[in-house]
Amino acid sequence: MIVRNIDDPEVQATTYLAHRGGIARMVLTSRYLKSMEFFAWAVLPPGNTLDEHVDEVEEIYFVMYGGGLMKVGEEEREIKTGDAVWIPAGEPHRLTNTTEENTFLIVVAAYPVR
Repeated sequence: MIVRNIDDPEVQATTYLAHRGGIARMVLTSRYLKSMEFFAWAVLPPGNTLDEHVDEVEEIYFVMYGGGLMKVGEEEREIKTGDAVWIPAGEPHRLTNTTEENTFLIVVAAYPVR
């Protein structure tokens, strides 16, 4: 069993600027995970955007608190607390926090099974 907390020094050391808009921490990575690339925690301040980008992994964004305008491919919609968004590998995507408060996310990524 591995237990990690977002405030553990080892996790805090992974803090980075995510896609020019949010702050993220890698809670678990492929160093420990067998079939997933990473499990991350992220915060997106009000009005900030995770810039549009493409990943070779598929991702799930889970909104723990907050919300915003999510775009995946050509589809765009508002998301809110409790929503899970599946993002296929290779699809351009971005998220803008349209709320007045921080939006907190869990991001899980894995390479698609071929």
